[in-house]
Amino acid sequence: MSHQDQARVSVRIMEREYVVACPYDERSALLDAAEFLNSRMREIRDSGKVVGLDRIAVMAALNLAHEFLRIRDRESRVDGGVGVRVRALRERVEGVLGKGQQLEL
Repeated sequence: MSHQDQARVSVRIMEREYVVACPYDERSALLDAAEFLNSRMREIRDSGKVVGLDRIAVMAALNLAHEFLRIRDRESRVDGGVGVRVRALRERVEGVLGKGQQLEL
């Protein structure tokens, strides 16, 4: 697909605007995904447990990855331990962020 076949879509996440290229027929899905992510990030911010846009974004990404892997594992009925590792990582990140320590990625 050439660059000319792409739409440039402006999305707003946590009061910041991002311009993203995507196929024309996926614009609606991109806007839905951005709104979903924005609402998840706001929930994390409003909980008061995580401060800073980058940390909120990492926490949201971990939460969504965990949910995705749990659903994928449930659908395939195969648990290769990935979901367990993501859950452990998420708990470790939450523990570090809860103590206000610096997170090193």
